[in-house]
Amino acid sequence: MTNSEGRGAKAFDIRLIIALLIGVYGAVLTVMGIGFTSDEDIAKAADININLWAGVAMLVFAGAFVLWAKLRPVTVPAEEAERLEQEHKQN
Repeated sequence: MTNSEGRGAKAFDIRLIIALLIGVYGAVLTVMGIGFTSDEDIAKAADININLWAGVAMLVFAGAFVLWAKLRPVTVPAEEAERLEQEHKQN
């Protein structure tokens, strides 16, 4: 559906909430991987900076969710929006 067929439900798109949560965790892990991971920690993880790679992957995932929400916004069909407005006016 495009925006011309209905009204958007922007604030209630769960994809943006998921992107925010994953993005915050990803940013924390990325910072931890860049600045606070010792050589000993990396050696324990088979010489891979797990915090850095997991953080970057989570940031990419969060970016994909935001892009998805922007390219395919949730819309409420026009008929449903009118019905909801009429119910709201009656109450």
